[in-house]
Amino acid sequence: MSAESKTPQQMANEYFQVKRHGDMAVLVPSPEVEHLSDTAINTAAQMVLAPLKEDPPTNLIVDLSGVRYFGSAFIAFLLRCHLPVKQQGGELVLAGVNDRIRELLKTTALDTLWALYDTRREAMDALGGSD
Repeated sequence: MSAESKTPQQMANEYFQVKRHGDMAVLVPSPEVEHLSDTAINTAAQMVLAPLKEDPPTNLIVDLSGVRYFGSAFIAFLLRCHLPVKQQGGELVLAGVNDRIRELLKTTALDTLWALYDTRREAMDALGGSD
């Protein structure tokens, strides 16, 4: 079944995992997000963002350890995740960031917007959370 033939909820569940840890949330995109069309990412993103907007976490960690690279649609998704968290006075940080993604974030100057951590554990420790 192609991504476009799935329901938005199926796509969100398949391509994004969200785990709440008290007032902190960890968002884990699947490696398949690298191959999704912009439309599919946007559709899945809407389903992922709905509960985050309804009950915004204080801090959000996006664990990219399974993702090698992404394009502009995923960057737009990250920016859309950033807004509700920032409005709550929290932080969005990226964990598991490889060299290729670091270079992309540096090129787009987004490395100045989000703190980058090598592991989810480092990010959680920095934000004062526990697993």
